[in-house]
Amino acid sequence: MICSNETEFRAQEPSRLPLAGGLALIFDLDGVVVDSMPVHTLAWQRYLAGLGIPTKEIAARMHGRRNDEIVREFLGPGLPAHAIFEHGAAKERLYREMMAPHLIERLVLGVARFLWRSGATPVALATNAEAANVAFVLDGAGLRQRFRCVADGGQVSHPKPAPDIYLCCAAQLGIAPRNSIVFEDSPVGIEAARAAGMRVVGICTHSQPLHDVDLSVRDFLDPELEPWLASQDLL
Repeated sequence: MICSNETEFRAQEPSRLPLAGGLALIFDLDGVVVDSMPVHTLAWQRYLAGLGIPTKEIAARMHGRRNDEIVREFLGPGLPAHAIFEHGAAKERLYREMMAPHLIERLVLGVARFLWRSGATPVALATNAEAANVAFVLDGAGLRQRFRCVADGGQVSHPKPAPDIYLCCAAQLGIAPRNSIVFEDSPVGIEAARAAGMRVVGICTHSQPLHDVDLSVRDFLDPELEPWLASQDLL
């Protein structure tokens, strides 16, 4: 059973992660903290169907992208900014309504305990997601206080695959990019982390293969993860 309550974690006195001092951890949100892609996909399908828009290959066309990009992809590039925002916000309200009863059970296996075990290690969240979705997951799952820095897609001019959001997090944590370990589940996010000069762990919550990562694991209970973390040196 996934536990998200820090009081329970304290009672269990979990061991700390085997991390060298001076390293930082940076997490994507969707597909890394919460296995939300199936729900996002269904929400986009329902929302676009309501507008009479075909949703062929929706999962591949939305994965890792910011809402304004997805709206332009399906509704056309000529929409005014306010219309793009409203379409994205409406879809996200639908997503949160669909996800709310299942949030805790859809946390990626082992992520809550892994975050608690990070101890004093600087931890950040870097996501193309909307701020409202970030709050929905972090507050709803009781995880917010584990993140020293939270950056969402609205805080940078250039979303992933640009490196901006990862460089922003490293700067706020006071950690060199080369000493930051990123957890990502999408090619777009991996490209962003690599462009920032960071190490990357691929979280394989989807069937799409992940390339150009230092390690691929199925979730945060994968037996290969902690030995790899223990092998990472401060550069």
